[in-house]
Order: sequence, then structure tokens, then C-alpha cells
Amino acid sequence: MLPRFVTGFYLAYLTAPIALLFVGSFGDLWLNTLWPTGFTGRWYLEVADDPSFRRAFVASLTVGGLTCAACLAIGLPLAYAVFRTRNARVRALASALYQLPVALPPLVLAFGFILVFSSDTLPWLGSLWLLVAGHIVLGLPYFLQAVVADMQRLNLHVLEEAAESLGSSGVQRFMHIVLPSLRHSILSGLIVVAALSIGEFQFSNLVAGFLNRTYPVVLLQAFYGATGFACAATVILLVLALAASVAGALSTQRATRLSTGAARAVRA
Repeated sequence: MLPRFVTGFYLAYLTAPIALLFVGSFGDLWLNTLWPTGFTGRWYLEVADDPSFRRAFVASLTVGGLTCAACLAIGLPLAYAVFRTRNARVRALASALYQLPVALPPLVLAFGFILVFSSDTLPWLGSLWLLVAGHIVLGLPYFLQAVVADMQRLNLHVLEEAAESLGSSGVQRFMHIVLPSLRHSILSGLIVVAALSIGEFQFSNLVAGFLNRTYPVVLLQAFYGATGFACAATVILLVLALAASVAGALSTQRATRLSTGAARAVRA
């Protein structure tokens, strides 16, 4: 009985603010009351017509897309190199290093970027590419973790050794065994990176320039205006994050199921 009560209380605590945001996005007026008064859908139209939010929405999608592309280009070879390392100490050290940004607060990373890239030598603070570089640092560990874990579940080295015994080259093994086997974990890792990038605020708020402000940065300023407008803008961000999270969870679940089946087939 107690575990159910605790679970129900936690779910209510988690969903209540989101439900109030959704209700407030359709309220005509909301001032110092628990529920808004009136009903309207004009806040969503105003968000769509606002040039700052349109520009921020495009900036978030651009940064998220470039971050995913960079994580794929950097992370896949790095994950393969970590997995293929035979020295257990080197592999453990590499895993600790690439997971280090997870424990690093984005605020600390932003301060470091400000100190380095606001100088006369490297005057890149506020640029789109610097913003993308920071998002890569924050998102790459999650992509690597998803891919490396899937390599271990698949016993990928067994499949490669079998292909090598049949005369395949390293490029052939990578293109025809590694990539097809990891397609689901790669997809789930990229979805997680995209969700993190779109919802990231602390780093972007300090590093992004005025023309490159992402959606969460502009969203903060909306709360100083009409409450319904801010609620509608927040609901849009929540829908994007929720869609990415659900897609990532489904991809991870499918990857796990297929990896388990492949591992059983190899053992058999």
C-alpha cells in the first residue's frame, strides 16, 4: 500500500506543474489564482507569429542538427576505438574521460568558454559554431554510452572475428557488420543528444549571441510578460522534448531486444 501511495504522490507531483502549464496556455487571464480565467487559443498563434520565437526555434533545430551530426562523426569512431581496446585499464580510463562532462555542470563549462573565447586571440563568443561545440561536449557522452553499451551486449568482436575468418577486410567489417548491428543504438543515442540540445539552457544562456539565442533562452524572457503566452511557449518546448524522449525510449527498447536476440544466436 505504501509503495503505491508514494508512487502516486510522486507522479502527481511530477505531472501537476505540466498540467497547470497546459491549462494556463489556454487561459485568457491568470493572475494570483490557482486556475486561469477564460478560454482562448490566441497564445499559440502569438507564439507562432513572434519573430524572436521563430528565430529561436530555427536556431535550436540548427544547433541540435549540427550537434547530432558532429556526435555521429566523432562519437562512432571513438566508441569503436574504445570497444576494440584490449587493455582494460586504457578502456576504463577512456570511459571515465568521455563520461566526465556528465558530472560537469553546464554552468562551469560556460564560464570556461567565456574565459577562453572572449579574448582578442579567440573572439568567438556568441557565434553559432561555439554554441554547437559546447552542445557537443554536453551530448557526446550520452551518445558514446549508448553505442558502447550496445557493442558490449552484441559481443560485436565475435561477429567481427567470424567475418575476418571468412576473409573480410576491416572496412568491410565496419560497413557490413558494425554499422548495421548498431543502427538502433545510434538512432537512440542521436535522439537523446537532440533532446538534450533542444532543452539545454544554462550553457546556451551564457554563450549564445543575440541572433543565435536558442528556444529555452528566449522562453525565459517570455515569463516577464503575459503568463498565457509563456505557458504556450513552454508547452511547445515540452511537446518537442517529450516526443524526442518517447522516440529515444522506443529505439532503446527495440535495440535492447534485438541485441539480446543476436547475442543468444551467437552463443547458440
